[in-house]
Amino acid sequence: MRINKFISSCGVCSRRKAEEFVKNGLVKVNDAVVTDLATDINVENDKVLINDVEITLKQENVYYMLNKPKGYVTTMSDDRDRKSILDLITDLDKRVFPVGRLDYETEGLLFLTNDGDLTYVLSHPKFEIPKTYVVKVEGEVKESEMAVLRAGVVVDGERYGKCKVELMSFKDNIAKLEVTIFEGKNREIRRMFEAIHREVIFLKRVAMAGIKLGGLMRGEKRPLKEDEISHLKALVREADKLAN
Repeated sequence: MRINKFISSCGVCSRRKAEEFVKNGLVKVNDAVVTDLATDINVENDKVLINDVEITLKQENVYYMLNKPKGYVTTMSDDRDRKSILDLITDLDKRVFPVGRLDYETEGLLFLTNDGDLTYVLSHPKFEIPKTYVVKVEGEVKESEMAVLRAGVVVDGERYGKCKVELMSFKDNIAKLEVTIFEGKNREIRRMFEAIHREVIFLKRVAMAGIKLGGLMRGEKRPLKEDEISHLKALVREADKLAN
């Protein structure tokens, strides 16, 4: 990127004013003064200063929702060479990261963004962001068992947080439940049901932070809508207030 465009893209000034800064010897690239307007900036590696103050590109945050299919890892790389969600977002022109994780066998809603503040708030257990799942297990799940789940089960000596559990249906010996958790521990839903001696045979996240998955097909993504982004940013502002 040409130096005048880089400076203006950082929000410092117009391109014309940026040219004046360069001509007047006020700009340094990697601690060396530059006066040539044809200077190109490597936005990944070069350090640019104006009056000895470093400037950086304004990051344009992007927000997507992905319906993650079963059989994909959420991590950026995998030592077992399994399919990754990166294979589903190759057409995006900005680098994004998943907000939290869904395990290999779990499908459903996954946010993708380059907004680090939002990722932190949605991922950290202390903010108690609700995450809602549809869960299927074999056999009838009694009200007493659901009460145990709601109160918070003990797994490997650790008590899990309280959750919401509702039976949606029971048909052909398969119980379908809606479960909302507020922590997001590794494989939390599966371990919760293991604690009552049930194996999860289907798990799908259908909502997070009050935003629903909607009608996306498996493997499809879409940009978040303006009202959805505003809602999530409001959560970040609220988290900032609690921190201060």
